[in-house]
Amino acid sequence: MNIQTTRFGEIEIDGSRIMRFAEGILGFPDYHDYALLQTNTENCFFWLQSIECANLAFVVCDPLLFVPDYQVPVKAEDLKTIDLENLDNAQVMIIVNKVGQALTGNLQGPLVVNATTCQARQLVLSEKRYSTRHPLMELRNKQPQSEQQVSQPQVSQTA
Repeated sequence: MNIQTTRFGEIEIDGSRIMRFAEGILGFPDYHDYALLQTNTENCFFWLQSIECANLAFVVCDPLLFVPDYQVPVKAEDLKTIDLENLDNAQVMIIVNKVGQALTGNLQGPLVVNATTCQARQLVLSEKRYSTRHPLMELRNKQPQSEQQVSQPQVSQTA
């Protein structure tokens, strides 16, 4: 299946891997189908690209890469809406945003995906233990072009 994106042009995706958010994502209730795009094999960040809207995409990642003790309290009714019977089949992602010179993650609104059926739902956690702008990484200041090393990554993890 081919889809249009504003960031990558037309790309081919496996139609069986399309994630379906029956209720949409917060702020975008009319868009339900998304593809997970990996733009670099060494990258921990992915694009969650809308199939229905070429310019709608979110940067997402596995929260455990940055918050090893992150736990999502999932209610039984939330599991039922995405036909998830076994948590072993759950994949959790968070939406990443750039705020100033930092990347932050929305730990308050994780995306839970049934890896077997590709049904997904964004949860809104009621407990205030996590924030919508949890710091993940500080972006490095760019060096003058002559000092940059092409192979060096442009981000570093903070403590």
